[in-house]
Amino acid sequence: MVFFNLWSVLQWYLRPFIKWFLRKTTRLCELQRICYGDKPGAERSRNVEKSLMLSRTRDVKQVVSYLDNTVLERSFVPRNFPEILNPSVAIILRAKKINPKLHELFIVSFRRCLAQIWSYRLLLEEVEEMRKTHYDSSLPEHEEKLLKLWSLLVPNEDLESRVTKQWQYIGFQGDDPKTDFRGMGLLGLENLLFFASEYPQASSHVLSHSHHPKYGYTYAVVGINLTSMAYYLLKDGSAKTYMFNARQYLPNMNLFHKFYCYLFYEFDKMWIESKPENMMEFSIIFKKFENAIRNELADPASVFRINIEVDTI
Repeated sequence: MVFFNLWSVLQWYLRPFIKWFLRKTTRLCELQRICYGDKPGAERSRNVEKSLMLSRTRDVKQVVSYLDNTVLERSFVPRNFPEILNPSVAIILRAKKINPKLHELFIVSFRRCLAQIWSYRLLLEEVEEMRKTHYDSSLPEHEEKLLKLWSLLVPNEDLESRVTKQWQYIGFQGDDPKTDFRGMGLLGLENLLFFASEYPQASSHVLSHSHHPKYGYTYAVVGINLTSMAYYLLKDGSAKTYMFNARQYLPNMNLFHKFYCYLFYEFDKMWIESKPENMMEFSIIFKKFENAIRNELADPASVFRINIEVDTI
C-alpha cells in the first residue's frame, strides 16, 4: 500500500515531463493520442475523462467546471449541445494548440467523449434524485405506477384491494409494497416497471422462475436488491463500461433501466443454474453475481445486452 502511494505521488510529479516528452516525439497532445489511439467507447471516453481531470491547464479546468455546472443546472441535454459543447471544444483546441482544419476527426471523437462523460454525470444526478424520492401512497402518480406493475405482471387477475396478500405473488414481503421501497425509493419501482413494460416476455419468464417449487425467490425484493447493485455500479463508475459502449445512445435514464434489466435477467439465470437449497444462499449467490459483473465491467471492451431470444420464450 505504501509502495502504491509512493508510485502515485511519483506519477503525479512525472506526468508533466512525460506528457511534454510524448508531445515532442509524437507532435500530438495527450487528448489527441487518446482519441486517435484508443478504441471508441469506454476505453477512449474513460481515458479522455482521466486526462481532463488531471489537467493543470487553467483553460481546461475552466471547461471542466463549466460542464459540471451545466449538469447541476440540468441543462446538459442534447438540444443544448451546440451551445455547450462547441465553445468548450474550441477552448480546448486553443489551449492545446490543435489546428481544427488538420484534426477534424479528433474534434468529432473528442466531442463525442465529452457528450458521454457529462451525460453520465447528469444521469448520476437524476438517479440519485429518484432514489431519494420516497414512495408516497398519497400521491396518485405513485399509486398508478404500482398498480400498473401488478397489471403488467399479473394481467389475468385483479387485486382484491390496495393492501392485500396478493402482492406477495410478485415477490413483495408483506401486504403493502410501499414498505419494500424504503431503501431505493421510487427508483426501485421505476426499474421493476421498466422491466415489465419494455421486456414483457423476459420479465414474465423471470417471474415464473421466482415461483419455482424448489428454487423460487421473492421477485420484487430481489429486483429492488438489483436496483441497489445497479445504483452503486453507476455511482462508483463501474457502469461506465456499459454506458459508454452503448454506441447508439448517450447515458440516460432509459439506458440505466436497460442496464438494470440486463442484471435482473442474468441474475435469474445464475440463481437457477446455482440450484440453491433455499433463500439462505441468496447473499452468497448475489455476491458471486456482483463480482462476476464487476469483472466484466473491468474489461473496457465488454458489451452487455439482453439476449433477443428471451422475447420468444
